[in-house]
Parts: sequence; structure tokens; C-alpha cells
Amino acid sequence: MQLTFATYNIHKAVGMDRRRNPDRILAVLAEVDADVIALQEVDRRIGLRESVLPLSHIEDYTPYRAVPLNQRPDSMGWHGNALLVRRDITLAEAAVVPLPVLEPRGAIRADLVVGGHRIRVVGMHLDLSGLRRRQQLRAIMAHLGRCGHHCPTVVMGDCNEWGVRRGSLSEFAAPWQVLAPGRSFPARQPVARLDRIALSGEWRVIKAAVHHSALAVQASDHLPVMARLELPKNWAPAQESRA
Repeated sequence: MQLTFATYNIHKAVGMDRRRNPDRILAVLAEVDADVIALQEVDRRIGLRESVLPLSHIEDYTPYRAVPLNQRPDSMGWHGNALLVRRDITLAEAAVVPLPVLEPRGAIRADLVVGGHRIRVVGMHLDLSGLRRRQQLRAIMAHLGRCGHHCPTVVMGDCNEWGVRRGSLSEFAAPWQVLAPGRSFPARQPVARLDRIALSGEWRVIKAAVHHSALAVQASDHLPVMARLELPKNWAPAQESRA
């Protein structure tokens, strides 16, 4: 089973031309054509925290649906984080992942069922402080450890990790693998690998890349990052392998 995962900080749909254009973001998502997408900065920071991507546009013009979190009626996600999944993917459960924060950051989790397999996805937007990022990643890993089902997991988002070395991302110990597909920020002349994808040991990487198109360069200050992953044919969760 192969799936494409993507993460994209959409900068509240404000592009490099300083214009807010939600439809331009949706067009970039169509170019990426992933199965599961983690979005950051998808909600406004003040007021009702409403989504900058109209849910009606997602429902009418894309193959995706937003994972419901039921936190704020006008928001799509939590602290700007949202997950989009293709409509033929079954949602088993979803939850907010509490993080230690000094500024509006957050993480969310969804358990999905694809082809009879349960998989887990976390979307996140980490702090500017390296120490706080470490604390937040420890909170995410502790949350995953408390989940009732063991299953292949993908954690992705804007990590705000500028260093070439792993830095706070060393919290992902083996057999976890952290992908840094390329420079994704700033979009016009990217110099930093801020957007990362981490995967548990069950996955095999088919392809990882930064999506760089003329439209993506204009749509946000980040470029989307994607990875095509595969579960081996003989993979099965522990409870199934003992049967």
C-alpha cells in the first residue's frame, strides 16, 4: 500500500504578493495531489479564529474533507493546524495533542483506515524556541505512546528547525526516520528546511520532495513538502501477527 503525505504552511492564504487568495492555495493542493495533507496557519489568529479556507470550497472543489476536531465552530483545526484526507479514507478518530506553548502553536492527530490498515497522522507547528520545540516533540511522542492502537505513524509539519543537523528533531529516536526533502522557506528563494516529515519504522520511503511550481512560489511563504510512503506487503500489527 502506497500513500502520499504532504505538509504545507499556507501563511493564512496570504501569498508573496501580500494578497489573501484561498483558491490559489487549493490550486496548489491539487498540484501536490496527496492523500493526506497537514496544513499550518489555516485559521486566523484573532476573533473567532475562523478558517481562511472556506469549508464549502474544500467540499465542492477538492477530493478532500477536513478532519473534524469540534474545538471552535468557525475554525477548521486547532491553533492553525488542520488535516485534509481524501474522502475515500475512513476516519477512525481524531484528537487535539496538547503542547506546552508560549505562543499559539499546536498539534492534532487523526487515526485513519486505508485498505484495511489503521494508520496514524499528526500535523504540527512547532515553536521558534529550540528548547520549547524539544518539549513539544516530547509531548507529541508521549501522546502517541498513550494511544490505544499501535500502527504506522507519520508526524509532519512546520518544525521551525533551521539547523542542518537534527537539533530538536533528535527526539525522534530509531527506528523513527526524519525526512528533510529540501529547502522550503522562503518560497521565492528557499534557504531553510523548516518543513519536515517523520515516519515510524514500518514505512518505506518511495520518494520525498519539495513541491516547487510557479503557483506555489506565489501562494504562500512556504513551499509544500511531500513524501510517497509504502507499507510492506507482509506488514501486520502485532495483534494480527499473533493470530
